[in-house]
Amino acid sequence: MDFFGKNVFNDAVMRERLPKNTYKALHKTIDEGLPLQLEVAEVVANAMKDWAIENGATHYTHWFQPMTGFTAEKHDSFISPTHDGKVIMEFSGKELIKGEPDASSFPNGGIRSTFEARGYTAWDCTSPAFLREDAGKVILCIPTAFCSYTGEALDKKTPLLRSMETISKQALRILRLFGNTTAKRVTPTVGAEQEYFLIEKKYHQKRLDLMLTGRTLFGVLPPKGQEMEDHYFGIINERVTAFMQEVNIELWKLGVLAKTQHKEAAPGQYEIAPIFTSTNIATDHNQIVMDTLHKVANRHGLACLLHEKPFAGVNGSGKHNNWSLCTDEGVNLLEPGKTPHENAQFLTFICAVIKAVDEYAALLRASAANPGNDHRLGANEAPPAIISIFLGDELSDIIEQLKNGKPNSSKQGGELTIGVSTLPSLPKDSTDRNRTSPFAFTGNKFEFRMVPSSLSIADPNVVINTIVAEVLTQMANRLEKAKDFHGELQAILQEIAIQHSRVIFDGNGYSEDWVKEAERRGLPNLSSTAEAISALISEKTTELFKNHGVFSATELHSRYEIYLEQYSKTINIEALTMVDVAKRQILPAVMRYSTELADSINTIRTADPEADVLAQRSLLNELSPLLKELSLKTKALQDATSTAKHLHGDAYKQGIYYRDVVFKAMQELRQVADKLEVLVDYDMWPLPSYTKMLFRL
Repeated sequence: MDFFGKNVFNDAVMRERLPKNTYKALHKTIDEGLPLQLEVAEVVANAMKDWAIENGATHYTHWFQPMTGFTAEKHDSFISPTHDGKVIMEFSGKELIKGEPDASSFPNGGIRSTFEARGYTAWDCTSPAFLREDAGKVILCIPTAFCSYTGEALDKKTPLLRSMETISKQALRILRLFGNTTAKRVTPTVGAEQEYFLIEKKYHQKRLDLMLTGRTLFGVLPPKGQEMEDHYFGIINERVTAFMQEVNIELWKLGVLAKTQHKEAAPGQYEIAPIFTSTNIATDHNQIVMDTLHKVANRHGLACLLHEKPFAGVNGSGKHNNWSLCTDEGVNLLEPGKTPHENAQFLTFICAVIKAVDEYAALLRASAANPGNDHRLGANEAPPAIISIFLGDELSDIIEQLKNGKPNSSKQGGELTIGVSTLPSLPKDSTDRNRTSPFAFTGNKFEFRMVPSSLSIADPNVVINTIVAEVLTQMANRLEKAKDFHGELQAILQEIAIQHSRVIFDGNGYSEDWVKEAERRGLPNLSSTAEAISALISEKTTELFKNHGVFSATELHSRYEIYLEQYSKTINIEALTMVDVAKRQILPAVMRYSTELADSINTIRTADPEADVLAQRSLLNELSPLLKELSLKTKALQDATSTAKHLHGDAYKQGIYYRDVVFKAMQELRQVADKLEVLVDYDMWPLPSYTKMLFRL
């Protein structure tokens, strides 16, 4: 309690340091979306500078989130020269509000050329500034949006803020129809659970594939994996506990509500989860969480792996994006209450989500697409690539009742008696949970379980906010014109229950039967990123985002180009890394081992011509053809990668080629290398094994 938020220019600090009029004016902007006045920014900048300097800061930075998926920053000191050759510490409102990074040096999908470099960062006052401590140096970080000279969004934050505004506007229209005249804002809230792996830093530094791509491109499963199911929620050893404690302290100082930590299903895998906050701040906080995990791991001689599938054959990592809607009066609009069948307002919002997810399933899938997630989705460790909604027994039953008219009952959970007199009876929830569902209702929120572990949560939340806003718009348009509000509302809810219940599935999402059933229902099954992101530029998507002011057609096409390019570049880097490791590490190691075997045979036969060297000969005979095959597969991958590079004129065609040809050649090379790993002397194999990385921590 003493140090939580101590490095944040939060509301308590602002209330203490800002004049009352300035504080109120700033809150008008934060709470009601009113324009920010320059004179207000001047006063805030001065107070922010004084606070930062008092806490040891010498520099400030506009901290933004470009289309790389990471954060970006350029540091400027507070010093300004004086006429007598000395300096003073200054920070103006203009410097707070606006920065000018080079826009052409970030991914922009053709919006900016090299000779058109100007871009702007703009202060996002809805997310508080914070101090970051790095190696004894303190930096004032100011969350900002990033746009081009021509006004297009070049970042993750700008469209997210736009989507939050549109869903607030449309949700308020619905609330007004239900008689709520006092709520001024509806805010989408998010709690983002983050999964990650930890390994020894010394092993990470010995694996070029991990350093350059984030995942192991070669490697044989250890004799023991996760089949004993003994890692999940297991005891956390002292070294990892110390790491987690330091992570918590760093995050708490930055106001990040880190709450839960535990071992995950796979060896070496862990999870950290925060308490809910507004989507914009939750997105900023998740970027801080990922950065902090890397930074603190390094201090402890560890490496943190955020890739979705760092180890083939071992459970991968994701991010559970827990999304809900709350009013500024503290009401959760997805809270069903004890009798949800009677809660018309709740049913309105839940039905809006159902229709939105059904109509824009392909777009929602695209929002969770990246190359790493292609290794994970549908692999019986994560949700399938098919978008469906889990509602549970209670709500599924109410939706069925809606199809036939007005629902008249809600299933109750009752009490669960465990059968031991000293143990209390437990209140039983009205429904079970389903870990195979990609979009599951979990009591008072929806958990989007498909989000990749390394991805910014901005993209999926932009989509969720906008598609739900679109359905709320359609509802409000009808209800505002209706002479009989309750009758029209009943008709809308019944239509949604009948027309969109195909997306509701409470069964086993891992089963082959579900894949067939989903196809019968007409639900899309987009298994790869290259396929999925085409949804970004469909006519339906373009119209959706244009109508709500979230993306222009230009911004959507730029993102389509960026994501396809990133997909191809990712696989290209992986392929080149495989070639490098195969040629310069694995091939020489196998040749050395083969030579050692041959020398051993010759030495033994020289000493005793009658000695039995069958075991050595057999092993050498097994190695030789594999060595030749490794060389051929390496050359084949090299050729496929070279061909792919010449397809750069058509981003989609190139992406498909990388998926179908280059990635296949990578798999074939890996199969040969992995066969060799189990034959070569353990100490001579050039790469740290899965056994070492997963179990020596």
